[in-house]
Amino acid sequence: MAFAVTSSSAIRSSLSSPLEQQPKAAQVCAFQPDRHHLPQAVVNFSRRRCAVKPLNAEPKRNDSIVPSATTFFAHEVVEKIGLEDFDILSKELENASPLEIMDKALEKFGNDIAIAFSGAEDVALIEYASLTGRPFRVFSLDTGRLNPETYKFFDDVEKRYKIRIEYMFPDAAEVQDLVRNKGLFSFYEDGHQECCRVRKVRPLRRALKGLRAWITGQRKDQSPGTRSEVPVVQVDPVFEGLDGGIGSLVKWNPVANVKGNDIWSFLRAMNVPVNSLHAKGYISIGCEPCTRAVLPGQHEREGRWWWEDAKAKECGLHKGNIKEESLNRAVHANGTVQETDLFNTNCVVNLSRPGIENLLKLKRRNEPWLVVLYAPWCQFCQGMEQSYVELAEKLTGSGVKIAKFRADGEEKSFAQQELQLGSFPTILFFPKNASRPIKYPSENRDVESLTAFINALR
Repeated sequence: MAFAVTSSSAIRSSLSSPLEQQPKAAQVCAFQPDRHHLPQAVVNFSRRRCAVKPLNAEPKRNDSIVPSATTFFAHEVVEKIGLEDFDILSKELENASPLEIMDKALEKFGNDIAIAFSGAEDVALIEYASLTGRPFRVFSLDTGRLNPETYKFFDDVEKRYKIRIEYMFPDAAEVQDLVRNKGLFSFYEDGHQECCRVRKVRPLRRALKGLRAWITGQRKDQSPGTRSEVPVVQVDPVFEGLDGGIGSLVKWNPVANVKGNDIWSFLRAMNVPVNSLHAKGYISIGCEPCTRAVLPGQHEREGRWWWEDAKAKECGLHKGNIKEESLNRAVHANGTVQETDLFNTNCVVNLSRPGIENLLKLKRRNEPWLVVLYAPWCQFCQGMEQSYVELAEKLTGSGVKIAKFRADGEEKSFAQQELQLGSFPTILFFPKNASRPIKYPSENRDVESLTAFINALR
C-alpha cells in the first residue's frame, strides 16, 4: 500500500472563519520521498527493500496493492531503540505540545509511520502533521458501514491537504460468511467484537504489518474506563510491525493529554473541515449502526455500542488499553489493592441481594424507591455519581428512598433476569402501590431529569 505524502510550507494566516465553512485547500506541494528528506537518526531494523513505489510516483491508484497495503521505502539501519527507551521518551514528552510530539514521531520514523484516521475529530492529527512541514502518510479503515457524512468528510480532507487517504477494507469472504451466518445486525444480540474483528481489527493488522510505527487520536478523557492511562508514545502491546513479533511496532498518541474542548478550539482556530455529524450531536463516530448522537451531559463514548457494558466500549483497535475490572481501584502503601465503591453517602441505601429481593417481593411499600444498578469499574456509573448523590441529598426527608445495588460479577445474571439490567448503569423506580419496578428509559442522568422521572411516578 502506498500512503499519501504531503508537506506544508506555511501556517495559514487567517484564523477567523467559522468552523461550519469549509476552507480552501491548504497550500501544499507533493513530496517525492528520497533519502535526502529522511532523518539521519531514524529507527530502522533491516535493509529490506520495497517493491511498492510512493503514491506520487504512480500514474493512478492500483487497488491490487491493498494486500501489501503499508509496504514502504526502506532506509538504512542506524540504531534500534528498545522498550525502555520509549518509556523514557514518553516521560520526556509528557508535557510536550501535540505539534512537538507529532514532529518527533515523523522525524524518528520517516516513511515507516502513518496516521490512523477515523473520520472524526482526529483530523487534528492531519493538521498537526501538515504544520510540521514533514512528509506524512494517512490511512483509514473502510468497514463498509460508515455514515455517508463520513465518506464526504474523507473527500473534504483529501482536497484540503492534497493527499490520498489509503483505505483498508475487510476481507470480502469473511464479511460474506459473517452476514450469511448471523445476519446484518448480529452485534445487537451477541456483542460487537466479532463484527469489529472482521471489519476493523484484521484490516488494521494487515496495515500495521507494513509499518514500524503508527499515530492515533486517543485521548485520556475520551474513555475514562479504558484510556485514562494512555501515554504519548509506547511500544504497541497488541499489534506487530514490519519486522514481526511483539515489540516491533511503536504507537504514538500526540493528543493523549489534550482535552476534547481544546481539540475543538484548535480545529476552529485553524479552520479545519470536520465531519458534519458533529453538528448533529455525534461526538465519537464509528460505523453507522453502532454510533448515535449523545445527549447534553453524556460522555462521548455513550454514543458507541450503547447496549453493552462500559468496559466493552473498545472495538479492538486499542485493546491494550483494557484492564480487567481494576479500573476503579486504590493501591495502598503496603501494596494491597482495594476497589473503590461508588455513591458512598448516608443518603444512599446500600442494598444487599436479600434486600433487593425483598423489595421485589413487596406488592405495597411504605415509600417509593429509586435504585441504581451499577458496577464501580464502569466509567458511566462513575460519571453519574455526583448527580446521584446530589439527588439523594435533595430528596432526604421527602418520602422517597434512594438506593444502590452492585449488579456486576456474581449478581449480574440475577440482575439481568429479575431487574431488567441491560447495561450499566440501569436505574429502577419501585412505586408504593405496584410490585414491578419501572425502568428509567433515558440516558440523561442529571438531577433535574431524575427528579422529573420520580415526580411523574410517585
